[in-house]
Amino acid sequence: MKKSMILIAVSALILSSCASKKDLVECQTTNKTLNESLQAAKEDLAAKNARIASLEEQQRGMQQLLKNAEDKYAKLQASLDKSLTNASQNNISIEKLVDQINESNQYIRHLVEVKSKSDSLNMVLTNNLTRSLTKEEMKEVDVQVLKGVVYISLADNMLYKSGSYEINARAAETLSKIAKIIKDYKDYDVLIEGNTDNVPISKTNIRNNWDLSALRASSVVQALQNDYGVDPKRLTAGGRGEYNPIATNDTEVGKQRNRRTQIIITPKLDEFMDLIGEAPDTDK
Repeated sequence: MKKSMILIAVSALILSSCASKKDLVECQTTNKTLNESLQAAKEDLAAKNARIASLEEQQRGMQQLLKNAEDKYAKLQASLDKSLTNASQNNISIEKLVDQINESNQYIRHLVEVKSKSDSLNMVLTNNLTRSLTKEEMKEVDVQVLKGVVYISLADNMLYKSGSYEINARAAETLSKIAKIIKDYKDYDVLIEGNTDNVPISKTNIRNNWDLSALRASSVVQALQNDYGVDPKRLTAGGRGEYNPIATNDTEVGKQRNRRTQIIITPKLDEFMDLIGEAPDTDK
């Protein structure tokens, strides 16, 4: 009788242990699934926040442009009002002033149209680029539109070998996608800008961080030209060393953010010069 009771108790313990292990495995599986869903949600939220920030920046730029236009119009209107009041005491031609106001209004409308067109092109360019990059690439590539200029920021550990200006083999696919976008938008110039943290470089063939940042920018320029066929006349390489930080150099995370290469895509400067030349002369 005693032996039977002992056997029953042992069997119960074994069954209980098995059930507990099964529950534990199920909990671990559920926890893993929830963590993966949480991480995916965080990445999606970060991408949407970046998109919102970019749109807000463009909106502020347009509002500033319109404000400047309104200010200029107000000044011209005030000048006209003053001329009407003092028409008998001066030699200002009211008709000429009205013509100047009309010319200014046409120029303002033209500026708004050009700005809207530029913003639209920048948005299409940015969307095409972000769609071409994988989720993994987007973790090391930051794309923003600031004040009408497209900034593509690439982490140095993705682009270069450690402490070097030689480009990593794994950066080739990402650079090829960026190069395709650059080639599709032929009316834009491209500045490649190298940046470092404030830790002094200790290579015998590189004098300082100025050298390192400029050499890294030059490596990207030559890769775009030689490997992907970008017109070198559109490319400029520049280094800013440690003097253009976007984060503190007091932490490793901050230093990592500062070690970056930026591909800056801008409308051609001569087109803006032509636009300025079209402005009406209001001093006549």
